[in-house]
Amino acid sequence: MARRSLRPQLNQIRQWVRQGRTDAWIAHQLEVTTQQIASFKRENELVADDVDTETGADFDDEIDLRAEDDALIAAELEAAQAAKAKAEAEAAEAKAKEEAARAKARKKQAETDDDEDGDKPSRRRGRRGGRGRRKAHAGPLEGTFDHGEEGYGLWLDPAVQDDPVYAEHWAGHRPIEITIEEDQIVIRRVGEDDDE
Repeated sequence: MARRSLRPQLNQIRQWVRQGRTDAWIAHQLEVTTQQIASFKRENELVADDVDTETGADFDDEIDLRAEDDALIAAELEAAQAAKAKAEAEAAEAKAKEEAARAKARKKQAETDDDEDGDKPSRRRGRRGGRGRRKAHAGPLEGTFDHGEEGYGLWLDPAVQDDPVYAEHWAGHRPIEITIEEDQIVIRRVGEDDDE
């Protein structure tokens, strides 16, 4: 890689050296290495002076720009930490709302199941042993609708794979049609079952 000439920035580098800027800071500003800055300063006899020879100003009386840079960096770090804390708080709040909605749905489902059980007469069990018919699942399965950075997704309860209806009609990749309504999102298969 060809070495970049720093000659056009001589006056700027001279000013930064007088201000007390470090070689690393100057190198970062000019996008070169600190070794290049150090050798350029030696070649051009640039050294930090306490007094500016052109104006006679004493830089000890002026604002220390290094401290100002440190303050700006600290402010940026604090802002980033505050933004991260805010995002975490929002995520925790959303998760708490989601959990509350799930609990409410489970409670409503339990009440519905209790109402249905009260209307039906109890079934007499036979004396013979054997396996009874197994239900596909005890109640509605849970899922999460995800608004991710990379798009939208629907995450279903892993118990869905044990459901025989799912295994027969939905397993694998299937084209679907989605209808969004005010209180529900309806997912239907398209393609092969349109005749039915």
